[in-house]
Amino acid sequence: MTQRVDLATVMDRLAIDEVVSGYAVAVDDGDWAAYRALFTPDGRADYSSAGGVEGPARQVADWLAETMRMFPVRQHLIVNRLIRLEDLGGSPGDSAEVRADFVNPMRLTGMGTGADSGTDDAGGADDAGGAPNFFAAGRYTFALARTREGWRFSRVTVHEKWRHLSS
Repeated sequence: MTQRVDLATVMDRLAIDEVVSGYAVAVDDGDWAAYRALFTPDGRADYSSAGGVEGPARQVADWLAETMRMFPVRQHLIVNRLIRLEDLGGSPGDSAEVRADFVNPMRLTGMGTGADSGTDDAGGADDAGGAPNFFAAGRYTFALARTREGWRFSRVTVHEKWRHLSS
């Protein structure tokens, strides 16, 4: 490999990592416009293993917007990212796949300590809040395509492995 190809591969990996991180931030912040912008026009998302829906990302974003109202505090931790770039004879191609584990602690509406929900007006934890009371974990499979706007998801699939609800 030449230095130019190596640099292109590094740049692609960094850009893909940014898209994956952008996904977690968009869901955690409830920024559904940003969520939609992470996908190709024909991109799809599949949350069926977690009891959710599967379909076009734009429609899934609407479902998430409604569902996530139950969880005013949420924080995706997406770790152990394994990025596989399409290899065109030593040069990076225009598709990639990422497998990454996730842990997602969340707090259900009205489950803070006392009468306080445990969130401030911005949706963050305040000093009086309780610990998260819903945890989900598993693995994501992200399929990505290089577009004019940069790397975008063509498919996101959630493979939930476990969940825990505490009071």
